[in-house]
Amino acid sequence: MKLRSLLIVALAAALAACSTTPRRAPPSSTPPVPRDIDAIPDAVPRHEPRSTRGNPPSYEVLGRRYHVMASAEGYRERGVASWYGPDFHAKTTSSGEPYDMYAMTAAHKTLPIPTYVRVTNLENGRSVVVRVNDRGPFVKNRIIDLSYTAAHKLGMTRAGTAFVEVEALTPGAPAGAVPRAASTGRGRLYLQTGAFGVRQNAEQLAARLRAAGIRDVNIVAPDRDTPLHRVRIGPIADVATFDMLADRVQGLGIETLLVTE
Repeated sequence: MKLRSLLIVALAAALAACSTTPRRAPPSSTPPVPRDIDAIPDAVPRHEPRSTRGNPPSYEVLGRRYHVMASAEGYRERGVASWYGPDFHAKTTSSGEPYDMYAMTAAHKTLPIPTYVRVTNLENGRSVVVRVNDRGPFVKNRIIDLSYTAAHKLGMTRAGTAFVEVEALTPGAPAGAVPRAASTGRGRLYLQTGAFGVRQNAEQLAARLRAAGIRDVNIVAPDRDTPLHRVRIGPIADVATFDMLADRVQGLGIETLLVTE
């Protein structure tokens, strides 16, 4: 949380050039906490037009280009969530709306604005529905930035981050089931680096990772649900370990995927 705030403030001038509205300097005081923050309801998905702001075909931040998705349909991703709070309260979001740290909102780098998503904490099984109205987070290895209230309801404000699953919701459609691994608390987490139809290819990737000094590399055999040989690292104990492993693997030019068992 602190790292993100310092990064955004230090690079405010650079972000000003972004076609999505950047966040400005922090206000002078923290807004009062609602009497019963747990009673704040989740966002309710409804049909809305695509925002005229915050949805360029692509934009660049910190030297990296992001491409805004044409549609959120079918989007589901697992990774690390963070949250942002008083430093940005009442400041303009990428959609042009003021940021309200006590509303059920979120920032995402590429989902259309607005999009409604369900965010499930894979460590404790808690789930919330939020409305994406901002861009971010631009800290490495983070997939969504939540409002303070959303983070509080997920039980992640103290830690600042959490392993989550983010799923786009279609207004009017019944919500799917809570992720199986989260329904009874946290499952074991792994960093998947490849999936192959031929085991020899999986063995070659595993050998490459081990040669780079990466430990706990294993190959999961095909099963009824996934007929592929999957190369995984883990289990992963915490976000710090995830960040370290993700950086090392991505440094080898290998894409990663957070999975649970």
